Amino acid sequence: MLFGIWNLTIGILAKQSFRFKQFTIHQERCAMKIGTDGVLLGAVASVENNPNSILDIGSGTGVIALMLAQRSGAETIDAIEIDDEAHGQCVENFEGSPWSDRLFCYHASFQAFYGEMDETYDLIVSNPPFYTENVSSGNIKRDKARQNAALPFEQLFEGVHKLLAEKGVFSLIIPKDHENRVFELAERIGLFPFEILRVRGTIDASIKRSIIQFSRYNGKLTESVLTIERERHRFTKEYIQLTQDFYLKM
Repeated sequence: MLFGIWNLTIGILAKQSFRFKQFTIHQERCAMKIGTDGVLLGAVASVENNPNSILDIGSGTGVIALMLAQRSGAETIDAIEIDDEAHGQCVENFEGSPWSDRLFCYHASFQAFYGEMDETYDLIVSNPPFYTENVSSGNIKRDKARQNAALPFEQLFEGVHKLLAEKGVFSLIIPKDHENRVFELAERIGLFPFEILRVRGTIDASIKRSIIQFSRYNGKLTESVLTIERERHRFTKEYIQLTQDFYLKM
């Protein structure tokens, strides 16, 4: 989380477990706890094509995959997590959910996964590591989860290009200032943005995140802005509408 508003979401980051309306996330073994980025992606990722198969790259706690299980009727929802502890926690969260028969978490790097996988997915989502510089928080696992050395954007898009179905959608959340680089990489492999939701904490704050939906078709692009709070701890109606099916207190 890069800025204050991302740490305010109903005290999520301080909790070892967090109850949503239809499932519970345990996160004491995960370096990266639940935060607004993942919840927003889980709520916004497009399911309009009625995906039958979904892939979550770098699943962590599994929250995005679980939100998509709640939102869709997809028969197959796969996740990939490279960290031992996070993988175990993700499996635990999947098995404790109402959709355990549809969810599976692979313990692998994404590079190894797409190198061996022959199946394709109707929807691929990712809240990827995005720090290109070395950062140190004193927590080696957290730093690894935040830095993109383990999964550079180039390899992310290479794998998505291989695994995305012909009419599939790729949804990811990135820092706003990474947009141009990501667009260049996507176009290079024949993926094009069709929807961009840019996110800011308050009406006076600068935009910090972009949720981008890609497909293989170069058509009309829709752009919009989401503001999370009207004032401190008072969420906008747009944010409430997006998250009210998940948060207990919305």
